[in-house]
Formats: sequence, structure tokens, C-alpha cells
Amino acid sequence: MNSLYLMLILISTAWAIAGVLAVRRVRRRARLGVLPGGLEGVSVLKPLCGRDDSLESNLRGFFQQDHAEFQLVFGVRGADDPSLELVRALRDEYPDVKCRVVIHDGRRGANPKVANLLAMVEVTKHDVLVVSDSNVKVPRDYVRRMQSELMEPGVGLVSSLIVGCGEQSLGSTLEGLHLTGAVAPSIALATELGHAAVIGKSMMFRRSVFQSLGGFESVSHVLAEDYVIGRMFDAAGFRVALSSEPVENVTRRTSVTSFVKRQMRWTMMRVRMAPVAYVVEPLTVPTWLALAAPLFGVHAVWPLVWAVALTLGRDSSSWVMLRGRGGLLRALPLFALRDALMLFVWFAAPMRKHVSWRDKRVRVSAGSRLYASEGIEPAGELLVEG
Repeated sequence: MNSLYLMLILISTAWAIAGVLAVRRVRRRARLGVLPGGLEGVSVLKPLCGRDDSLESNLRGFFQQDHAEFQLVFGVRGADDPSLELVRALRDEYPDVKCRVVIHDGRRGANPKVANLLAMVEVTKHDVLVVSDSNVKVPRDYVRRMQSELMEPGVGLVSSLIVGCGEQSLGSTLEGLHLTGAVAPSIALATELGHAAVIGKSMMFRRSVFQSLGGFESVSHVLAEDYVIGRMFDAAGFRVALSSEPVENVTRRTSVTSFVKRQMRWTMMRVRMAPVAYVVEPLTVPTWLALAAPLFGVHAVWPLVWAVALTLGRDSSSWVMLRGRGGLLRALPLFALRDALMLFVWFAAPMRKHVSWRDKRVRVSAGSRLYASEGIEPAGELLVEG
């Protein structure tokens, strides 16, 4: 047996097991509970663009937060965005919730999400900020729990593990399996090891601290703004923590093509932010390593058996810990298709130069730096409601 290949097998096995244990450790913190009250105010920033799957129920969960003092700030590019009607209806339904809507021209950065955040942050009331994507669903104690974790000694930023939910198509099921079974253990392990791996769908930090590190302006032309924000806090000596409760990424009718495009964008970030880590990524995907067995002069049968067993064990363990048993048997058999698609993405991403995101086409360079093909005009005035 090839000793080098055996060593790679052992490394891959150790990574998968450590990832599952890291998820378990994050989830066990839920037993610590949540601070009951007396917390300072929080401003929740919700960048919107169109109507995502289950947008109404996703946003309603934020209007129903049990925090004593919070403000919702929604941002859209243009007064014709279809999400505006829904936000206004929810604002009228919950008149006691402080809510502001910011309409802007999207010219505050090449990264459309950060351009949205830069517009919204101008009207925030509180120092503690939450950045939350439009397609996430959270429990009623989400803001309060995140803030209690932000108050732990040395913590500068709190992020969340993301799990898929609401699958009604093949693409959305692949998305849920990948987020819950493969991404969550890797994010949990990397963060637990002290290398912040922040997902921007759910972040909380103090604006005053973040501004002292450079603020949103410093990541307005970066594709991987969430990763960079995490590294900024880490480099400044703050601890980046994972919340004990995951948030749900609702993708009901995602197509397989959309799944591949989303993963291509995320993979383009990784290869440009951490090229060395990118090269060794195949060690974290057992099926890829099994397919490479003939290159090491090893018969492929037993590596495939090992890869299937390890992948199913990792995916199912993480799934059950993060979202229970519901939907597992329907999603788990798709692991081979997911890994095949991700192998294609892994090979293709380094050769891609442009990404289309939120109706913008931009060039991605080293460090995930963005260059707008047509340039960015000076930003116009904000229109603020509420």
C-alpha cells in the first residue's frame, strides 16, 4: 500500500471527524442560555434585492424579535425593487417596531451587498450592528442570543453556522446538503482553531470597533467581504465566535444551475483569498481523494468504500445536530452528485475572471478584489422612509 496515500487518507479522516466534533462543541453552548434582558440597543441591517424564497416569513421573524430595543433597517437599490411593497406592509403590521427603509442607487461600491450596507449604516441608531441576508430565517431570540455571545470576554464579532432548509427542488436539496453536511463542519473547525471563517449571512459586531478597523468602506470593492471582515477582527486581536444556534438559509426552488453558480462565486473567493489552502481542499472531500487512488497505484475499491462511509457519517451527523432528522434520507443519497458538481467547480473557478451578482458583472482579481467593467459613478442622495 502506498504510504503517502495512506497518510492522505488519515488526514482526510481526521479533518472530517474533527469537523463534526467542532459542530457538536458549538451546539453544546446552547445550554448556556440567553441573557434575559437589559441589553443595549441593536440595529439590524437587512440588504434586499428582489423577492427571495419565503421572503415574507423570513422578514416577519425579524419584526417578531424578543429583544427590548432593536431597530430594523432595510436597504434596496432603486424605488422599483419588488421587496419594497412587502417591507412597507410588514412595517404597517408591526407599528411598534422601529423600522427604516433606505433607497439608494447602489453606487457606493463594486460589491453590491456592501454598497447596500454603506447606504443603510448612515441611518442606524445603535452601535451594535447585525448584518443579516434576506434569505435567512431566524428564531425569536436570535438578536438577543447573538448579543449575549458578543458580550463574552475578547469577542469582537459573532457569526453563525448556516443550514439549508425548505428544499422543494433538486438544486435546493443539493444546497441544503452542502451547507449543512460539508460547509458547516469546515467553518466550525476553522473558527474553533482560531482561523476566522465568517459567513456574511449572519454577523454581529460593534460599529465603533469595526469603523476603527476600516469599516465597510474598506471592503466595498472586495467579493469576499465577510471573510475579510472576520480577518480584520482577528488581526486586531479580537476573537471571532460562532453562535450556538444556526440560522436557516431558505432556498425552496433553487435550480441545479443556480447552485453551481453560487458555489462558483464562493469558490472564486477562496482561490483568490487563500490559494495554498485551496490547493489542499481535495483532502477535505473524501470522494475526490478516493477517485485519485489510481494515481498513487492503489486499487480504487477500498478507498471508495472508505469515502462513502466517511461522507455519509459526516453529512448525517452534522445534519442531525444542526437541523434534526427531517429531510435527511431524501438529501443524503445526493452526496455523489454534489461532490461531482463541486469537483467541476473546483477545477473551473481558478480560470474564471468575472462574476455576475445582483445584476452586476464585475472582474475578480487577487484577494477577491472587484473591478467594475463600466466603472462606478459618484453616489447619489439617499431616500429614507421611517
